[in-house]
Formats: sequence, C-alpha cells, structure tokens
Amino acid sequence: MDRPAGGQSPGMDHQAPPGGAAGDDAHPSGDAPRVTATLDGDVSVVTVEGELTEAARRPLVRVVTDQLLSVPTLRRLEIQLSGVSFMNSAGMAVLIQLQRMAQPRAVTVALVEPPAAVARPLQLTGLWRRFEVVDPDAGPADAGGSPPSGAPSRRPDGPDGRSA
Repeated sequence: MDRPAGGQSPGMDHQAPPGGAAGDDAHPSGDAPRVTATLDGDVSVVTVEGELTEAARRPLVRVVTDQLLSVPTLRRLEIQLSGVSFMNSAGMAVLIQLQRMAQPRAVTVALVEPPAAVARPLQLTGLWRRFEVVDPDAGPADAGGSPPSGAPSRRPDGPDGRSA
C-alpha cells in the first residue's frame, strides 16, 4: 500500500516506490527494493526484498521512522533480509543508520536470516559484531546465528573476533 509522506499506521505494509534515486550508484539494475513492515506487539518486522543499496535508504528510513514514532512501546526491530540479493557499502551504511535511529529508545535491531550477500560484507568490515543476528537454520557453530534470547553464540568471524 503506497502512502503519502507523513505517517504510517503500525502494522500496515509499506512499499518503496519503483525505480532508484537519480544519480544512484547502485548495482546495475538500480531498482529500489520492496520494503514492508508488520507489527506484532512491541516487535516490528521490516522485510527487505531486492538490493540493499542507496536506493533502499529512503524507504527503509521512512518505514523505521514511522514505526518508531507510532509505536512508543517498540522494543525490537527485526530486519528480515532473506530476500536481499545484493548489498554494497551504501546498504551497510543504511543498516548502521537504522541502528543509530533506534539506539536512543533502546530498541534492539536484529538482522534476521541474512544471506551471504549481506553477511559476508558485514563480516569483512567488522560491522557484523554490531548487530544481533538471528538465523533459525544456523546452529551456534554454523552461519553465525544469534539466538533471539541474546545468549552468547559463536559467530563466523571466530570466537576472538578474527576471521576464521
């Protein structure tokens, strides 16, 4: 459901407008990703499908801002990334921006089911450790899933923070 700039009711889906921003240096297709948000109590699940590039910044920031403003009890923001096919440095910057937006309200930002296209660049840059990572299919020694409870787990960058 497309909505004009302003607010979004909690739990309503929001889709990014088609096409990338002018001057976008994204991956060759340059298409804006599909971004939707659903609300379950004090947990917002934001789903990203497509490429996580500069074209994703505006729709992601808009959806997260709407959730933060309209849900005062929000405690957790889960970014569902299983549908992301490509991520560049601008996409990493967007994830950091979302985390910084949520920080003043003590809202946890978790990356859910990040594919290799997301996980690997985050691991290589050391940004992987900034996020809680939830991957239901990964065990503690597998692809880096963190249990939702926040219990410690081994990530793919090794127990001492160095790449394996």
